[in-house]
Amino acid sequence: MKHIITIIISFYLAACTTVTIQPQSAPTLNSAPDYQNSRDFFFWGLIGNYEVDVSEICGDKPVRQMQTQATFKDSASTFITFGIYTPHTIKIWCQE
Repeated sequence: MKHIITIIISFYLAACTTVTIQPQSAPTLNSAPDYQNSRDFFFWGLIGNYEVDVSEICGDKPVRQMQTQATFKDSASTFITFGIYTPHTIKIWCQE
């Protein structure tokens, strides 16, 4: 039984999710983003609605890539709170 619980916890914590949006098809950027912030969501992401004004972040530059991600830390917080608290990290890259 201990092994099954350990496997379930390992899979859950390893299940980091990422959604990437790019205006043009290009390889996913892995460099440091111009903006990164964690946003609070609750009840498995059902409560919480955030908008990010990219014109404040990038100014006149076009957006190169936007990404929302459940990092290891985000997933651990979700697991510890049984899904009541479900943070996600937002990243934005601007054209140079």
